[in-house]
Amino acid sequence: MKKIVTIIGARPQFIKAAVVSRLLQNEATIEEVLIHTGQHFDANMSEIFFQELDIPRPRYDLNISGGGHGQMTGRMMEAVEEVLLKEIPDLILVYGDTNSTLAGALTAAKMHIPVAHIEAGLRSFNRRMPEEINRVLTDHLSAILLCPTQTSVENLEREGIREGVHLVGDVMFDATLFAGEQAKGRSKILQTLGLAEGGYGLCTLHRAENTDDPERFETICRFIEAEAENAPIIFPVHPRTRQVLESKGRKLRGVTCIEPVGYFDLHLLLGGAEILLTDSGGLQKEAYFHRKPCITLRDETEWVETLDAGWNRLWTSKSYIEPRRTIADYGDGHSGEKMVSLLLDQLF
Repeated sequence: MKKIVTIIGARPQFIKAAVVSRLLQNEATIEEVLIHTGQHFDANMSEIFFQELDIPRPRYDLNISGGGHGQMTGRMMEAVEEVLLKEIPDLILVYGDTNSTLAGALTAAKMHIPVAHIEAGLRSFNRRMPEEINRVLTDHLSAILLCPTQTSVENLEREGIREGVHLVGDVMFDATLFAGEQAKGRSKILQTLGLAEGGYGLCTLHRAENTDDPERFETICRFIEAEAENAPIIFPVHPRTRQVLESKGRKLRGVTCIEPVGYFDLHLLLGGAEILLTDSGGLQKEAYFHRKPCITLRDETEWVETLDAGWNRLWTSKSYIEPRRTIADYGDGHSGEKMVSLLLDQLF
């Protein structure tokens, strides 16, 4: 019996881990141990995803959130190290680009435990983003790099990383197919909000680069209000963003602000929306999976394929690339199976 410790802490990681963890449960030779760092601790940002996505309950909940990036990452490393010394895993599995990702990868590397990184090779080329630092360092610490696109493979090659690199497609596509089917029978969000399909836009905003700069935040708010003149916008508000709005007494014209929603509710909202405005990397892709146009509220994106294929544009750009096309790199909805097969090859 081989042991994999999976380290997660934020909403996008819960969604990706759900796909892989369901598959690992079917492997008699694998024991998976989940560590939840607590980076996303709000019930609407964390607990609901475990309930909806059939993720096994974490064996360890570290309850670490808040503080500066260095402080949070350091506290996570200390707690993760204690767990790894107890569990003695054969492999560490991390996802994406959060502080939880880097804390897990760095701790494991110092303990000489192999690291597998899902969503390896993504680059925004903006080193002011904490996420960019996290993903670059995690890639250079990892033994198995599971890349969603050919561009991500090429990014790694430019940095001299060629060993252990695998193009497997995007596990978020697997998750979207699962959620799309589940949402049809389990979500009533459109009825609850009185929405008609195609009659509204959807918005999310959470990145520190947007919320922590008062001038930029106000500019984005005005941009969202301008878009709301075309169609009313539904805005599930991240706790960080809500705090900023409330501190400024800022109301958004044409925008209905609601609490964060579960994965199935979000997919039903996205599937019925006319357009998505977001600074979330995951939602940019999920918009494409639903074939919905997206405006990314950032100055760059690591998901350049969505721009090149005409489904996404930066808010600083005036138009989409035409004609729109399919993004073959994202796979066929079986990326999770490819990942698990590669993990088994590493372990056995």
